[in-house]
Amino acid sequence: MRLSPILLATAALSGLLSACTVGPDYQRPTVALTPTYAAPVAVQEADVTWWRQFNDPLLDRIVDRVLAQNLDIAAAGARIAQARAAARASGAAMLPTVGATGSAQSASQSLHSPFGAAANTLGFPRGYELYEVGAQASWEIDLFGGLTRERQAAHASLGASTADEAAVRLSVVAEAVDGYLQLRGLQARLSVAERQLEVRRSLVSLIRQRVGEGVSADRDLNRSLGEAQGVEASLSPLRAGIAGQINRLDVLMGTQAGTGRADLSPLAPIPAALLPSGSANPAELMRRRPDVVAAERRVAAANARIGAAMSDYYPKLSLNGLLGLASVGTSALFSGGAVQASGGAGLRWRLFDFGRIDAEVAGAKGRETEALALYRSSVLHATEDVENAFVRLSEGRTEVAVLEQQVASLGLARRQAQSAYESGAVALLDVLDADRALLDASDRLQQARAQEARASVAAVRALGGGYREI
Repeated sequence: MRLSPILLATAALSGLLSACTVGPDYQRPTVALTPTYAAPVAVQEADVTWWRQFNDPLLDRIVDRVLAQNLDIAAAGARIAQARAAARASGAAMLPTVGATGSAQSASQSLHSPFGAAANTLGFPRGYELYEVGAQASWEIDLFGGLTRERQAAHASLGASTADEAAVRLSVVAEAVDGYLQLRGLQARLSVAERQLEVRRSLVSLIRQRVGEGVSADRDLNRSLGEAQGVEASLSPLRAGIAGQINRLDVLMGTQAGTGRADLSPLAPIPAALLPSGSANPAELMRRRPDVVAAERRVAAANARIGAAMSDYYPKLSLNGLLGLASVGTSALFSGGAVQASGGAGLRWRLFDFGRIDAEVAGAKGRETEALALYRSSVLHATEDVENAFVRLSEGRTEVAVLEQQVASLGLARRQAQSAYESGAVALLDVLDADRALLDASDRLQQARAQEARASVAAVRALGGGYREI
């Protein structure tokens, strides 16, 4: 097909104008942050498999199953596929569209219609068969960059979806590790309470013997029985909490609640707190926190959509063409005389729309302002997460060290009170008080150890869990 000079000139002009892209060019927003964190906690180099530092094979298997089967992660992956498809579609919109056409038509004109009567008078056949095959193409020229801005917005949205998936992955893995640590903490507390119950029952047996010998009064036996029953009653909430954490882990692994009870019920020690992995520079949060990266990508997408909206102020140019074959009957369909071709250009321009474009541009600018505020808020909340996690981790270490000393001291006092009671030097109340103090301190120690380990997980999560913007 030979293009006319007008079409050639139009195509050349469109090529020149396509370099003109309306709207503001994107510049990454900045947030002023201090060079270091206020809380004095050491960190190590970022590691995307940070949970393996707990050196717990069962925990590693749990996280592997979470990554493979968790439904929130699967949904986030599906959102990436949607965003990737939208990005491909935005790129395809800038290219020509080519399609094949074909038709076969059979007609018989009425001799009483104007066309049929005229054809009959001129000797043309009353009926005919028309066959057509060919290809047609259309192309919207991106004169002022509206399609380019849409493509930029789609790719920025894809980046946001990718970062969102990383954020969901980090959140779900951290939640699974946190649930595991809570489970081990509850099991440790249950073990302490069960051991204390055995001690209380031994004391009850001793007092019952002394009552039979006339050495102790019945009120001492009743008092010791009441204390033992109180410890026994405290076991039920701990068992319920353990079952709840096991069910929580099952759901995170994408299985029915209760499935992993056999594997998780056996007692195991609380894993020691790990050293957080990440960067000690707060400014790195903008590239290391996937939720912050996602927020920044949404700002870029909103910025590009301003240009897409502004492009409607300007005319839209499209080119179209057709090359094919048409013939009455099939015998001459593929002959040279059956070739038909056409080409043209179309222009549309929203000149008077009563302020609709102005409203669309204003809306796009408002969405960018909103996205920018949310981005800056996400950065500030990220620093809050890090500082809070560091403080909890630092203070948790101190608490564990002090409680370990307290439990050692109270254990010695308990043994001394038991010995003194058996020799008649002290009353039963002193033994029970020593028992109660030791139980409370031991319970707090197990809680503190679990909280310290959980604080280290929170610190890793706050630092981005080894994620880095590509």
